[in-house]
Amino acid sequence: MTNERPRMKRVRLVAGLSATLALGLVASPLRAADEIPEAAMKEAKEIFSTRCSTCHGAGGKGDGAAAAALNPKPRDLTSAEWQKGATDEHIRKIIVGGGAAVGKSPMMPPNADLESKPDVVRALTKLVRDLGGGDAAKK
Repeated sequence: MTNERPRMKRVRLVAGLSATLALGLVASPLRAADEIPEAAMKEAKEIFSTRCSTCHGAGGKGDGAAAAALNPKPRDLTSAEWQKGATDEHIRKIIVGGGAAVGKSPMMPPNADLESKPDVVRALTKLVRDLGGGDAAKK
């Protein structure tokens, strides 16, 4: 009977720790790998509004105020065909490195300051995807 008591204490301890761990994970779930922090999304929306919409337009159709003077015209980010063909990595590369980084027009300027802000770049990529209805498969 003396062996039974320490064994029962261990069983209770393990059960208690397991329950505590399970409750902790439910109460405060881990951040999903693709979850974008709220601050990054807010910054991305600001950046799109101040930098991107000048050429791409607020709705992403390539009809921003500066678009009329550009040749080639800015990409219509709402195009289903383009959305389907562009990978998320390609979009991120264009955002950070500009058009020249992917063999496109150097008129699309780089945003080198975003290289150190991967969450903001992911948020901008999501905004671009959302312009296409968000249905484009992530690649």
